[in-house]
This record gives sequence, structure tokens and C-alpha cells, in this order.
Amino acid sequence: MKALAAVWKDTRMVVLTAVSAALFAAILIPFKILPIIPGVTEIRPANAIPMVMSLLFGPAGAWGSSFGNLVGDFFLGLGPGSVFGMIGNFLYGFAPYALWRTLFRDRMPDRARAGDWVALMAIFLVAGSACAFTIGWGIDVVIGGVPFAILGSIIFFNNVVMSVILAPPLLFALLPRVRAWGLLYTQILPEKAVRRPRFAWLGAILFTVGSVGGLGYGMAVATGRYAQPVGIPQFWKALTKLAAPGTAAPPASATALTGSVARVPTGTAVATPAPKPVAPPPAPHRAGLGMALAPMLVLIALGVLLL
Repeated sequence: MKALAAVWKDTRMVVLTAVSAALFAAILIPFKILPIIPGVTEIRPANAIPMVMSLLFGPAGAWGSSFGNLVGDFFLGLGPGSVFGMIGNFLYGFAPYALWRTLFRDRMPDRARAGDWVALMAIFLVAGSACAFTIGWGIDVVIGGVPFAILGSIIFFNNVVMSVILAPPLLFALLPRVRAWGLLYTQILPEKAVRRPRFAWLGAILFTVGSVGGLGYGMAVATGRYAQPVGIPQFWKALTKLAAPGTAAPPASATALTGSVARVPTGTAVATPAPKPVAPPPAPHRAGLGMALAPMLVLIALGVLLL
């Protein structure tokens, strides 16, 4: 937490936050034309950027990931989901540097170390889970949008696949140059903001359990207790509902429109007014799913505080 606050006390870190946000948004925006779920998410090669910026620039990468996603949303259409997008992408950019610092203190990744590769892959998985869980929970439970099982799985695989494929080459290409320029967060921030916090290991455990466990448990509850199916047919069904959220009522008869009773010859059938469409009741799963996953959100929040 000290490092997150220290960003705004150093001009260079503020600039690196802006650079991270601009780079993230610049790669996000062109791919808005390739949506996976229109109005919600799209194919995102840019998801590798927060991983790299976080490991190089530390907390500046976390803030940059959050603000960069918000800038990208301007071109998609801002809405209530943008709030959870900022939170989820903040956690996405926070996890790499915080978890790496817990494991290896101020040492940067080394491409020659097999253990470093394993650690990076595990960190990408945790970061992707934190982002997918938070956004999926917010959009389904709070807003009542795309089902958690569909959105959570799409965001998770989008994050992890792009990170695993694209982040390591970018990281190892930029690391020696950024180090030579003196722009690593370990070279800029004061020692007290860089060193590993006293309870970092506990924070890392809580954050990991809340993120990975939350996503896994959420998928189990959503697909089991609340029967949210996951698959290609259900994916297209969700898209159809987004494209046409309401069903148009059939045209009413002239009698129904005027409110008067028409005189007709005896024996002639009279068209009865069409019944008014009834609004669907609130999704019954939202309260239950929200309460089931609330402890996982608490674990993530505690993890951030301790990291």
C-alpha cells in the first residue's frame, strides 16, 4: 500500500503511470472492432501490457492499467461496468509486481532461470483470475448483465493466453533498456516503499486464494446451483439477449387502442386485446451468488492491504 501511495509523490512515477495507461489504451482501442461480447469485452492483445508495465514500473503499472482501461472504454461506451473494469484491471496490474516482490524481493526476472518462468506463469494466472472474478461478479451480481460463468471464463482465458504468449518477450526485451535508463520502480521509489512488507506472504496467500478460489468457486456455484451453462450455444444466446433485451408486444386491436366497444353483427368474432407484456422478475441468482462470493472479495481486499 505504501508503494501505491508513493506513486503520486514522485514526478517520474506519475509520468510512468501516464505512459502505461496510454500504451495500454493505444493497443486496446484498435481491437474494439473485434468484440467477443459486444459492449462488454473484445479480443485484447493489450492484456500483456499491464503484466510488463507492472513488473517494470511497479505500482505505476497498476494505476496505468486501471486508467488505460477507462480510456479504452470511452471508445466502447462508458457505463456502470466501467467501474468494475477499472477495479478489475487495477488488480490485474497490481498482482504481478506485488507477488513477484513477495517471492524475490527487488530482483527482476531472469530469462535464464527456469524458476522465474514458472513464477511468471503462476503470477499471470493469479492476475487473470483476479481481473475475471472482480469484473464478472460486478457485471452479473451488481449490474445484472452477462452471466458470471460466461463473462468470467472469457476474461480469464483472454487475460492468461495473451499474457503467457506476449508478455515474456516484451518484458525481456525492455528490461535491460529500462534498467539502463534508471526507470525501474526499484530505482525510483524510496527503499521503504520498495522493500517487501512484513506480512506480504500472508497478503499473497489471501490474494491468491481470493482470486483463483473466487473464480473457481464462482464458476462452480454459477454453473451448478444456478445452472448457468457455459458453451458455444449459451454464448450465442447471451449475445442474442444483449442485441434484443426485450420482446416487442404484438399490435393491439383497434378496440383496445381506442378504449371503446365496437358494435359488430351478431355471430362475428371480436378480437380480444393482446395481454400487456409482463416484465421479467429479477434474476434469482444475483443475491445468492453475491453472498456466496462476498468472502472472496474480502480476501482480495485484505491481500491488497497487506501486499
